[in-house]
Amino acid sequence: MRRKLNYTTSVSLLSKQPTVPKTIIEKIIERHGGREVAPGDICDVEIDVRAARDFGGANVVKNLRDSGLGIADVSKTVFTFDCNPGGSDQSYASNQHICRLFARETGIPVYDIDSGIGTHLAIDRGLVVPGSTFVSTDSHANILGAIGAFGQGMGDQDIAAAFALGRVWYKVPPSAKVMLKGAPGPWATPKDVGLACLRFFGANGLLGYSAEFYGDYVDALGVDGRITIASLATEMGAIIALFPPNKAVMDYCRKVSKKTIEPVYADSDAHYEEIFEIDISGLEPLVSRPGHPEDVVPVSQVAGRKIDSAFFGSCTNGRLSDFEAVADILKGRKIAPAVVYKIVPATDDVWRQILHSGLLEVFKDAGALVGNAGCAGCAAGQIGQNGPGEVTISTGNRNFAGKQGKGEVYLASPQTVAASAIAGVICSAGNIPAEAAVFERLKAAVHSAKGIAAAPSEMATRPTVVEGRVGVVPIDNIDTDMIYHNRHLTITDRAQMGQFAFGNMKGWEHFAKNARPGDIIITGKNFGAGSSRQQAVDCFLSLGIAVIIAHSFGAIYERNAINAALPILVADLLGEGLKDGDRIRADLGTGVIELLGKNKTVQGTPFSDIQMQIYRRGGLLAKDR
Repeated sequence: MRRKLNYTTSVSLLSKQPTVPKTIIEKIIERHGGREVAPGDICDVEIDVRAARDFGGANVVKNLRDSGLGIADVSKTVFTFDCNPGGSDQSYASNQHICRLFARETGIPVYDIDSGIGTHLAIDRGLVVPGSTFVSTDSHANILGAIGAFGQGMGDQDIAAAFALGRVWYKVPPSAKVMLKGAPGPWATPKDVGLACLRFFGANGLLGYSAEFYGDYVDALGVDGRITIASLATEMGAIIALFPPNKAVMDYCRKVSKKTIEPVYADSDAHYEEIFEIDISGLEPLVSRPGHPEDVVPVSQVAGRKIDSAFFGSCTNGRLSDFEAVADILKGRKIAPAVVYKIVPATDDVWRQILHSGLLEVFKDAGALVGNAGCAGCAAGQIGQNGPGEVTISTGNRNFAGKQGKGEVYLASPQTVAASAIAGVICSAGNIPAEAAVFERLKAAVHSAKGIAAAPSEMATRPTVVEGRVGVVPIDNIDTDMIYHNRHLTITDRAQMGQFAFGNMKGWEHFAKNARPGDIIITGKNFGAGSSRQQAVDCFLSLGIAVIIAHSFGAIYERNAINAALPILVADLLGEGLKDGDRIRADLGTGVIELLGKNKTVQGTPFSDIQMQIYRRGGLLAKDR
């Protein structure tokens, strides 16, 4: 049975003559929202393409079925099976089958296991063009900024709502302008430029911003290079990295889409909250050290570090130009003894091009394993995972602890990864040693299974004033892998999720066992950075956490929390001397937080109207009460 899903925001007709100059994101949202907007406004935005992957897709289907919702427009709705194309474990195989059955019932197109990464397909198949809007369960859906389109990763409830309504509520972000100055060195690639930006901004330097990239270097970049840099926006905390489309991008998009395209460019006098200049003059190859994508240093600083494996692929680097550059390095060479080199093209089109061009033979002759097109090692995919003690150098965009396995992961360009695979140690393509290093593998550590606590029931009431015991987590940039590890992502029963909260964060493994319903979490900046997994929110609902108060939240995490009716407040309480067990009272409507026993109040950010509306209803997809 279908029912109508209702939530409201104010909508008015878009004025034909904008009253103030606009940035790219503001123009795109106005075009799809039907009214003039400014940063901080909330409006309904029409979504041109809404996608769900094999990771998260089954939960989207479950949400739609449980809520009795239909599909607004199957021609604008797709499934993409890219996380684990081979369905190499039972859970992924089951999730894919659930999505396929639903697609057969509804007529939703499926880009199945032979297709590749959904965000790349959206560009290469012309589904999304400059100025379009796109949402997906992929936290790197903002890759679409590479062609000047809006892309946003969202949680399962958001995507279910987009499937059912064709639109989502959206808060217009402030815009920042990023100017890249100078020309990088001869061995530096777009990945190195992206890592340089990540080094400059850190994990939260662009938190909540729509960042527009400009400069001579940007102007000369084609689609592939723009995708690489855009894919790192999430790791900088940005909503999206937007690249004004140049002629090469427009020509490509017109060719693959066969559409008339109206690109969106910022007004010359548009207002930016921040303007940043990053000098990339003479930039040398860079590498991100394990655990933190923003911990970026020159390759020369870690040169000589022995590796066990190398991975080339992902949504950041898996394009044809990457393969051509790597083939030039590998030609006539062999992978070092005891090193495993895994290669995964971004799309099946790239796979076919390397097959027919002869590049595949170069990779195989060198000793590489070439797998199905797709995401590979991310989100527990079938190729690219590493084991305890294993040292990997990867072209991916994330190296959070546990993200790509239990070993250490360095991030670098395809050229640096290829050079390191040949050498057996980390090195740049300009400094490959004459002989490969040979070394003994480390013994894998054996980890014993730990007991897990039973999950308490969900909160039964939704008060607007909450009082509870404080649990202080004085850490910035807590990512979703730390909150809820990807090995538990196939769980769909919220009641089972609480036991795994903070289970992958060193020193906090026993959090779930000690938590009580009604507890309040106090934490730092950029809480919930990383992926779009809904479980990182639902695990706290499972535990009965009353509210999470953070200095700031990751953009996707904030949406997921609001949509799941998990109370979150923005306030800086880490400097107030609170200790575990102290009590506070928080008014969600006013944002006022009382530090009980300290005779002090702190002003936080109150719930927005849409946040309170969703919270009172018990969630984005809850029936009206």
